[in-house]
Amino acid sequence: MKIEGVLVPLITPFKDGQVDLKSYKRMIDHYIEEGVTGIMPLATTGECPTILPNEYDEVLTKTLEYCNNRVPIYVGLGGNNTSEVVSKLKVVEKHKVNGILSVAPYYSRPNQRGIYEHFKCISEATDLDIILYNIPYRTGTNIENETVERLAELKNIVAIKDCSGNIKQTIELLLNPPKDFSILTGEDALFYTTLTMGGQGGIMSSAHLKTKEFIEVYNLIRANNHQEALEKWKSLQNMIPLLFAEPNPTPVKYCLKKLGLIDSDEVRLPLVNITDELKIKLDNVINS
Repeated sequence: MKIEGVLVPLITPFKDGQVDLKSYKRMIDHYIEEGVTGIMPLATTGECPTILPNEYDEVLTKTLEYCNNRVPIYVGLGGNNTSEVVSKLKVVEKHKVNGILSVAPYYSRPNQRGIYEHFKCISEATDLDIILYNIPYRTGTNIENETVERLAELKNIVAIKDCSGNIKQTIELLLNPPKDFSILTGEDALFYTTLTMGGQGGIMSSAHLKTKEFIEVYNLIRANNHQEALEKWKSLQNMIPLLFAEPNPTPVKYCLKKLGLIDSDEVRLPLVNITDELKIKLDNVINS
């Protein structure tokens, strides 16, 4: 089955320097009750570069426990050392997750052949589903559409989180999708556009807030009610830029604390908490 709908790349709540598992459980229960079609721990929004190995395993364990088979789980697992990613797969495979989200190799900036071989090696090392993550403005590497098409032919590469930053590339992929392959936007502002052009959904940090509204937009478009979906989308569209006005997930964490979903908006360096100016703007969003 294709991966579809609204998936939330969960923040990792911290309190006094530790992972706040009490808040984490509260979040998982909340988003499942809201109706998300999947959750995604330990990805970029989860501040994965700052998660220690023992914390990674603990968060995975608790994700499975708290989720209790209610929705699919896709775990953030990527890197620019292919053999290390394959080695980490063994940690993930101890847990009964559905798959992984794996970013294009960063910093090394391999060519398309290197990108293909990297993901092919990961694919051959596991039976888990793999969602490609293309975000060139973070990695310095773009997974070109031709490479996506080749990778989609592999047995367990089933979807892409598209943050190409190139609307032409995105549209061409949406108009010529690989067979039995899900195109999920990671550019939150392109959620409506992606759906109307045949995409399957989104993996969006913004969906931490007003989750039901995001799901309603998805359901309305699936019902071919594009005009009503557009009206609902307009209010969400205005919120999204504020959530990325400072580095993700710092604005989201501030909002979640204000809403009582997490006990602290603590982040780990090199991230820092948001400015007072942004807090005022986000308070207006929360209260609207």
